[in-house]
Amino acid sequence: MSANYDVLVLGAGPGGYVAAIRAAQLGLKTAIVERELLGGICLNWGCIPTKALLRSAEVFHLMKHAGDYGLAVQAITADLDAIVARSRGVARQLNQGIAHLMKKNKITVHMGTARIATPGQVEVTGDAGTATLAAKHIIIATGARARDLPFAPADGERVWTYRHAMTPKVLPGKLLVIGSGAIGIEFASFYNDLGSEVTVVEMLDRIVPAEDADVSAFLAKALTKQGITIRTGSGVESIEVRADGVTARIKDQDGKVAAAEFSHVIVAVGIVPNTENIGLEQNGIAAERGIIAVDELGRTSVPGVWAIGDVTRGPWLAHKASHEGVTAAEAIAAELGNADVDPHPLDRSNIPACTYCHPQIASVGLNEAAAKAAGHAIKVGMFPFVGNGKAIALGEPEGFIKTVFDARTGELLGAHMVGAEVTEMIQGFVIGKTLETTERELMQTVFPHPTISESMHESVLAAHGIALHF
Repeated sequence: MSANYDVLVLGAGPGGYVAAIRAAQLGLKTAIVERELLGGICLNWGCIPTKALLRSAEVFHLMKHAGDYGLAVQAITADLDAIVARSRGVARQLNQGIAHLMKKNKITVHMGTARIATPGQVEVTGDAGTATLAAKHIIIATGARARDLPFAPADGERVWTYRHAMTPKVLPGKLLVIGSGAIGIEFASFYNDLGSEVTVVEMLDRIVPAEDADVSAFLAKALTKQGITIRTGSGVESIEVRADGVTARIKDQDGKVAAAEFSHVIVAVGIVPNTENIGLEQNGIAAERGIIAVDELGRTSVPGVWAIGDVTRGPWLAHKASHEGVTAAEAIAAELGNADVDPHPLDRSNIPACTYCHPQIASVGLNEAAAKAAGHAIKVGMFPFVGNGKAIALGEPEGFIKTVFDARTGELLGAHMVGAEVTEMIQGFVIGKTLETTERELMQTVFPHPTISESMHESVLAAHGIALHF
């Protein structure tokens, strides 16, 4: 054996590196294995660099509308190479930050590809060959990758995944985005702001289908107004890739199939867990379609082996993975004799979701339809940003806050937002749900003026028909 650890984490994404840090904080001898870059997909090729791209697009959008603010800007242009370079620089800076955190917490980093040989032993193959590491506990945090369409494998030239879309060689003239989840809509928004002609195709009857129906409808209108073509109830039947472009055959909601020409395609139809060839089957670790079965604290079917993040059931979000990483590390510490930790299960109903398109959307808990389907008698409050002074002053009057309450108990069941800065505000409702707040407590809460967050208060009042400013 080349090394022995209390905890060995496979994967250094937002689930893995956080789990390693928490384990080290609890006094456990910890190591992490990463085959590519510390920080994983989220930090290097996902959450963070895409937000840098979207920030550039947002500033460009504001520059083009400078006249609305009494300003004059001449000869506005977007330098695609510089935008991408800034995004990569942000990712590089944070990657270096993770390396510092590993060193600070005395976590050993092994670069290479890992495979669980037996529970308690992991083979790591890197540039120097293969080494076997021993650990009392193993945490699988190997993440996921973009799903390919069988008839349209990504080639990095004309057919892109999110990874290709973050480092484009050219600005697409006419872009097809397949899928309208967070990734698809964010890239549609980014490229539209930069000047591409964008079409979004979604098989279901509305875009961002996981969100509240009112949010979906509002966002569809907003994006259409910005020039994006939205085709719901439609599917791409086939794609013919040529050197100079792409022909896509698209079936519409009436069953008619027609060909359309595009310069590029982004495929955003979900993810595939990175669980092949890591030793699941050989060690009897239960999984279905690559998704590892775990209990409420992250234990797999094999003692001493844990799993977190995108290799477990959804939602597949970075902050969910990080939370699971802390939970698993604390549960491991408890099993190893630490009586001071109190690991607690993750309440999935309190996990927020954010999409950083323009306008932004954010949500937590049950939407209106789901609350009714769950048997709740509900009260619903909605407040539009056009009634909020700060939103108007910012030049961002389009949007709303929607809250859903149990009519009998006053429990906050869900909150749904669309508009400026809602990805920052949603945490207020997340805290409220976590603390099991009621509508009356929220009504009695003082919100600062002038802020867009006052719309949160007004939406609660609206559920009782007593909104003050609309």
